[in-house]
Amino acid sequence: MTESPIKLDWNGPDDPENPQNFAPWRKWLMVLIVSFSSLCVTCTSALYSSTYDQITVQFHISELAATVGLSLFIFGMGVGPMFVAPISEYYGRRPIYLVSLALFTIWLIPCATAQNLATMLAGRMLGGLTSAAFQSVAGGTIRDLYTRETLQLPMMIYTATPFAGPVLGPLVGGFINSFASWRWSFYTIIIWSSSLFVATIIFMKETYAPVILHKRALLAGSKNKENENFQQPTASIQRDLVTSMYRPFLLLLCEPMCLCLCIYTALLIGTLYLFFGAFPLVFSNTWGFNLWQVGLTFLGQLVGTIIGVFLDPFFKRNLQRLINKHEYDGDSFPPEFRLPPAIIGAPLITISLFWFAWSSTASVHWIMPMIGSSFFGLGVFLAFQGIITFLVDAYPLYAASALAANAFLRSSFAAVFPLFGVQMYEALGYRWATSLLAFLTVPMLPFPYIFFKYGERIRKNSRFADPASR
Repeated sequence: MTESPIKLDWNGPDDPENPQNFAPWRKWLMVLIVSFSSLCVTCTSALYSSTYDQITVQFHISELAATVGLSLFIFGMGVGPMFVAPISEYYGRRPIYLVSLALFTIWLIPCATAQNLATMLAGRMLGGLTSAAFQSVAGGTIRDLYTRETLQLPMMIYTATPFAGPVLGPLVGGFINSFASWRWSFYTIIIWSSSLFVATIIFMKETYAPVILHKRALLAGSKNKENENFQQPTASIQRDLVTSMYRPFLLLLCEPMCLCLCIYTALLIGTLYLFFGAFPLVFSNTWGFNLWQVGLTFLGQLVGTIIGVFLDPFFKRNLQRLINKHEYDGDSFPPEFRLPPAIIGAPLITISLFWFAWSSTASVHWIMPMIGSSFFGLGVFLAFQGIITFLVDAYPLYAASALAANAFLRSSFAAVFPLFGVQMYEALGYRWATSLLAFLTVPMLPFPYIFFKYGERIRKNSRFADPASR
């Protein structure tokens, strides 16, 4: 008599092991842990820029050489997800977080104790690589925990961190490096990341359904480890992981919506990181700001990001309006309904860049470019939130890979932009340099609306999109 296989599926809608059935307090605690971890990582990337005045003197290097440390960290943040995200889809989310945070903290130590530029650059590169989990896997965790109807608010909080972190970095670093040694910039992050590591050990549970169900099958003694919910490799783990590792590249090459939206976010993040060199140049030379005052100029972008978070109820009502208008039942609505924040954010970005450009002159009060930068922060956050939530919603099984593709592209831009930012501002002048960035965003303006309008039709031929949403 043949033993019937155990089906890899939840034991009904109330299965306690289903992450979507976790207690609300636990789910929110896990969202906050991954969000603060992402905030810590992105803050670390930018806080380094406030150490330039000290390390250029101590290491006898130029500011451009010091900037390489910023670019290497950001590039590591982009390359790492291409490997970490697919592995998380095989081994689960929690082990990746623990390893990532532990290694990230370890590689902060040589940065804090560095006696030369080579040590600093090595620590920065490896630190960026090991921080990768929170640029891709964290979004997948949030998708694991929430239904499509309840996804927007936690995802909005998480997607604020790639903007709040880089803005928080020079703000905090400006004060640290004005009144203490640059090494305290890294000591502060070591304390922060160590605390998050402890919180992860205590409170984070596994959330990736295929891994949970596979472990359940192993415990139950199932002889059938494959079904529609979990694709266990039959030949070798190595072959399966290699396939998963080039999936983010396949998403960029084969999914036009994914490619175009990722290019747009890459341009925005590249501009954000370019501002770490441009803001000190503009505000120091035009209005005579010192280091900690320059750090405070990033408050405009931070305020814009916070305003974006508080707009969540508006976009939630808009989502419900779209669902009712098109008569969709429950959570069966198309992922394109996630794009309205990006549709609104896109023109705000272009307007704010022109605003900042033509108010960057001594005849105008310094508050005006700061106000312009707040609309930049708001626009970038809305665009990013709409696009990231769309990617997670459109490719739920490969959410980590979709976010890895996005992280790779935007980090590549963010790594390169700071290397030519100061030279561009000095060559073109403050007004025309920022205007050039604004002009670059103009061709990208229609993308969110075009995909909102025609995305469902485009996704019909997708190899990776959720079949239920086509």
